Amino acid sequence: MRTWKRIPFGIFFILYLISTASAQNKVDLTNPLYAARLKTSKDTSWRKIEFGANLNQGSFSSNWTGGGVNSVALGVFFNALSENKKGKDSWRNDFQSQYGIVRNKGQQSRKNADRIFFDTKYNRELSPKWSFFANLNFLSQFGAGYEYSSSSDTIEVKKKVSGLFSPAYVTEAIGIEYRPAPYFFVDVAPGALRQTIVLDRDLYVNTPDQKNYGVPIGKRVRTEAALIQLVANFDKDVAKGFNLKFRYLMFSSFEHPMEIDNRLDAQLTAKFNKYVNVNLGAIVVYDKDQSNSIQFAQAMSIGFLFAF
Repeated sequence: MRTWKRIPFGIFFILYLISTASAQNKVDLTNPLYAARLKTSKDTSWRKIEFGANLNQGSFSSNWTGGGVNSVALGVFFNALSENKKGKDSWRNDFQSQYGIVRNKGQQSRKNADRIFFDTKYNRELSPKWSFFANLNFLSQFGAGYEYSSSSDTIEVKKKVSGLFSPAYVTEAIGIEYRPAPYFFVDVAPGALRQTIVLDRDLYVNTPDQKNYGVPIGKRVRTEAALIQLVANFDKDVAKGFNLKFRYLMFSSFEHPMEIDNRLDAQLTAKFNKYVNVNLGAIVVYDKDQSNSIQFAQAMSIGFLFAF
């Protein structure tokens, strides 16, 4: 694969967002987060907590000629975001969690969503759009993940390929933040450190090409220093009742600067009323320590949302 094909797939989109956000003059003052950020000369505090559940079910009669599989899926999530500003100092905490299982007739229950994400960041304002930041980030999952296959006698066989802290990623970064609009910022951190953790020392036998998520076999932790790390975060109501949020991560290590890791987490939420919503989420990952190809996951759900 040529080097130019490995460039981060979100860079051009991020540049477009920066130019759009910089040119945009109107801000949604009904959103307390946006309104608080306009008061740059005053102390502000803002928080949002939301949790909910999604249930999907489908069934077919035994003589249904179109074909189909009876299934039930349940998902739960809990998110919390807080931002506090005092003078030129601010502190942002972002916690996101999600877990879902699906049961198809004739198969074992298996998860279809699993994510633990926590990000805490301190900012020191340098100008209205620029600031210095120090950041700590954690990413993992709640339960074990399996790869499923069928033996010759149709018995389902599963191999464990992931679990809690297998893998997990802890990243420490110091750098410069550019925030052209209240709903969008870009963090650039040269020299960021990332620890990849795989507590299960026997997991490597089931990972593709026994890569063990980049951790040396027999070890539990691998530390990488970044030549450059870039994070772009977007969270905005793009239309009435429609919210788009995404987080894009680019990580280029000193050891392998041209093998750039990319991850995009995106979610579009449509609210029917105060409690009912539809979520469309997608995750795109390119990381050679996991797979030589781009990985993609997508999910859509209808459920209940409680926010305060």
